Amino acid sequence: MTTPSIVDPATVLANALGDASPDLMRTLLQTMINTLLSAEADAVCGAEYGKPSPERINSRNGYRTRELDTRVGTVDVAIPKLRSGTYFPEWLLERRKRSEAAMITVVADAYLAGVSTRRMDKLVKTLGIHSLSKSQVSRMAADMDEHVREFRTRPLGGSGPFTFVACDALTMKVREGGRVINTVVLVATGVNADGHREVLGMQVATAETTMAWNTFFADLVARGLTGVKLITSDAHAGLVEAMRANFPGTSWQRCRTHYAANLMAVTPKSMWPAVKAMLHSVYDQPDGTSVEAQFDRLLDYVEGKLPEVFDHLDAARADILAFTTFPKDVWQQIWSNNPNERLNREIRRRTDVVGIFPNRDAIIRLVGAVLAEQSDEWAEGRRYLGLDVLARCRLTLVDTETIEHHALPELEAAA
Repeated sequence: MTTPSIVDPATVLANALGDASPDLMRTLLQTMINTLLSAEADAVCGAEYGKPSPERINSRNGYRTRELDTRVGTVDVAIPKLRSGTYFPEWLLERRKRSEAAMITVVADAYLAGVSTRRMDKLVKTLGIHSLSKSQVSRMAADMDEHVREFRTRPLGGSGPFTFVACDALTMKVREGGRVINTVVLVATGVNADGHREVLGMQVATAETTMAWNTFFADLVARGLTGVKLITSDAHAGLVEAMRANFPGTSWQRCRTHYAANLMAVTPKSMWPAVKAMLHSVYDQPDGTSVEAQFDRLLDYVEGKLPEVFDHLDAARADILAFTTFPKDVWQQIWSNNPNERLNREIRRRTDVVGIFPNRDAIIRLVGAVLAEQSDEWAEGRRYLGLDVLARCRLTLVDTETIEHHALPELEAAA
């Protein structure tokens, strides 16, 4: 008769691990994870590492390391690389963000299309792209394109109304017909009914024309963009014309930063510091009435000595002071496109890596992925504008429109 063991191996091992130092726990966990990854890679290859087999369909080609944060600390995970294709343990680690994956597909697409340079080759290897086939790039691109397509075509009606909208255009280089040309990416952002910023849409066009902006705005309206009371942008004629055609009754705020640059171009260099200081003082006023009064002082200052500057300011007055219709609480958020500059920098940070895009689809893929990520971050972050402020903004406009509506018959009667 066999004497029963008084020692339970499972209990002993559990106690030993429980009393062990964090270093031992990390080592054991790292060894177990790497062993599992190695076994899974062998299964993908169809044979064990280093052993010949007629069933082998692939072979190993070293490792790439990734850090994994665990309850016992950070461990180094050795992910096996394959001679052809890729292997990634999605059950253990997260893949790169959408924008990073999009950048990989764009770079790889350019690389496989034969437009690579020494810098591109180095970048491809840095991103971990080794021996990618065209079919693999196509599959990666198709998945990313679907995500971007859903984001660009999503309905906007459920998030509205969008009281404030900002528009901008960025220039990108693309290879078409054997030569490099400039294209523009049209981008619109808005503040939704919940007070959060949201990327409304993006579109790639050959040039920043009235037709391009008209097509872009028409798409936003068709997708449910409503309730727009103010659009902030630079003074591109095509944008303004298309805005007025697609958003009748909407006010236009000419970006104060862009306008200052336009005004500086017609101001003598010696006089610009004084004119600039006076212009800034207009925006420093506590209320709309004071803003208008200070603008009159600016006009008086330049009328005699700088007639060209006077004409420039007088013609732009209504457009650069459109923000005064709204409560002062929101002036800084609506009187310029500066809030979009961080978004533009993030787009540039990704697109500058690529340099010249192989095609327009690659621009849509990468920029669209960056915009989708940014929109998600805005949705999860703090409100851009409080709900009470938004309510006052819309109420102010309603009251103003009502007053103007009732004033018209009296004016007609007096006439």
